[in-house]
Amino acid sequence: MHPASGAADVPRATSDAEGLMRHAPFDLLPAEARAEVAATARVVRHAAGDVLFERGDKLPGLYVIETGAVQSEAPGGVVVSRRNAGDLLGERGLMRDGRAQLTSRVVEAARLYLVPAATFARLADSVPAFRDWFARTVPAEPDDGGPYATGLTALRVEDLMADQPVTCAPDASITEVARLMRDRNINSVIVMDGARLVGIVTARDLTGKVLAEGLGGDVRVDRIMTPGPITIAPDALGIDALVTLADHGISHLPVQRDGRIVGMIGKTDLFRRQAATASHMIAEIVEADSVETMAAVVARTPSLLAQLVAAGVGHQAISRRITDITDAVTRRLLTLAQARLGPPPVPYLWLACGSQGRREQTGVSDQDNCLILDDAATPADDAYFAALAGFVSDGLNTCGFVYCPGEMMASNPRWRQPRRVWREYFAGWIAQPDTQAQMLASVMFDLRPIAGTAALYGALHAETLQMARRNSIFVAHMISNALKHTPPLSLFRGFALIRSGEHKNTVDLKHSGVVPVVDLGRVYALQGSITEVGTRERIAAAGAAGLISSAGAADLLDAYDLIAETRLRHQAAQVRRHRAPDNFMSPADLSDLERNHLRDAFMVIRTMQSALGQGRHMLG
Repeated sequence: MHPASGAADVPRATSDAEGLMRHAPFDLLPAEARAEVAATARVVRHAAGDVLFERGDKLPGLYVIETGAVQSEAPGGVVVSRRNAGDLLGERGLMRDGRAQLTSRVVEAARLYLVPAATFARLADSVPAFRDWFARTVPAEPDDGGPYATGLTALRVEDLMADQPVTCAPDASITEVARLMRDRNINSVIVMDGARLVGIVTARDLTGKVLAEGLGGDVRVDRIMTPGPITIAPDALGIDALVTLADHGISHLPVQRDGRIVGMIGKTDLFRRQAATASHMIAEIVEADSVETMAAVVARTPSLLAQLVAAGVGHQAISRRITDITDAVTRRLLTLAQARLGPPPVPYLWLACGSQGRREQTGVSDQDNCLILDDAATPADDAYFAALAGFVSDGLNTCGFVYCPGEMMASNPRWRQPRRVWREYFAGWIAQPDTQAQMLASVMFDLRPIAGTAALYGALHAETLQMARRNSIFVAHMISNALKHTPPLSLFRGFALIRSGEHKNTVDLKHSGVVPVVDLGRVYALQGSITEVGTRERIAAAGAAGLISSAGAADLLDAYDLIAETRLRHQAAQVRRHRAPDNFMSPADLSDLERNHLRDAFMVIRTMQSALGQGRHMLG
């Protein structure tokens, strides 16, 4: 029943108000605010079975449990959590649109304080400490405004390029071009035939191709230029430009938009604007000539993580920077491998999966990768790609990205196959979604191309997503798989801690915190044919497409952000204590406020899992 029919109002007495003030966050209130609470709050009593409010009801205010117990229920009556003495009810709805997010039912006769919604709103507006208690972490954008936001992982090429590139015609003489370079104080000139890009000439060309060969100054520039130069788009990231320059052994890139040259960018432009952290590390990686050199650079990643966390950079931006380092190592290893083995016999595509594929790596990551080969590949070609994959996988391991325990690596022949075999893999997993197929499909839904011929994956990805979405049995199995990882909540005692072993009395912020949200994101992507790979992007797209409610998407994003940032702060603290970072955190290390928010975040995940479970297809 609702409060109007089931509640017994009791006139508030001074002793009642004093009892309420013992509970956080009311113990933070100044005297004037306490007086307002004393004047407006009241005590209500409910019998077992009474409903305080139902999902979607307008909330009368904030409930604080003095005695008894109340359970929160998702649609369909699924019990999400149990709240006991000292716990709050209704705070999430009050901080949003004033309506209940879940149904709350009394399970043991309860005595509660009810602080009216108007009083709650005034306190939240006027008392910062009170407001902060209920505030959810605000997600940071990838290009956050922290002190590292000026690095090459945030700035675009158009922010770094020379937007008035110097050009010449193909029939210009070498002397004319040399004078251009001297007068403009530049070391490269773009060669244009009208509006068409035909080449580029650099100061190095003048030295190596003219002076060294004894050519005269009247020679046409198109005799010494590099024809058909590689270009880059203005909206590419600075780090993409740096990697392209290093991979191809060049120092300048014309910037092209819709077939029109709009600028020029070179190594000097990039080095001038680098941040002294992730970008410098990547710059060293793309210039490295050995695995050992790269390993020494990657060894600084934990310190980078700690610095970024201390600077207040959001978790998404930190994970992107760390993943960019892994990507750079992978690309450089591929370049070194090809220098050793020679050019590949057929086109290939190296892809990352798992957290690297989603760009969500932290201070603890193994490697997950695969190779898609062109269908022209023959069994004889596999010797080359086995050597290539082995070199890269071994190099990643040396750099700290340890071998995947499940051997989900391109060095495993199973994950190094022609495109037609990959199509058969995907079709088979979808047609017969057994336990192993579910595991493999989950990992493979996070694939992201790293280097090679991207066309080998694009159409295959879209085709697989549509095939999977149309198979209701596969979708049901994916949903079931997504519900296996549950947040660490105990029905009676708050957090469900690991009970024994090395990590006793901790929670696993990865497998019990982040992974359940990642699993939900995968299901939403499958249900809505969402092409995004990142977890935040998948959830946001699901909310925008109406797959989940806007409020549900906002809550889940907030919960994910809070857990992910708690995980990074935990790892940063370990680095500062000169310990290897891990995912196992003791709730005792958190403040009361942080524990309450973390528990609320876990409850949001459980709620969204319950909602997904209620709507899934029945498994046979």
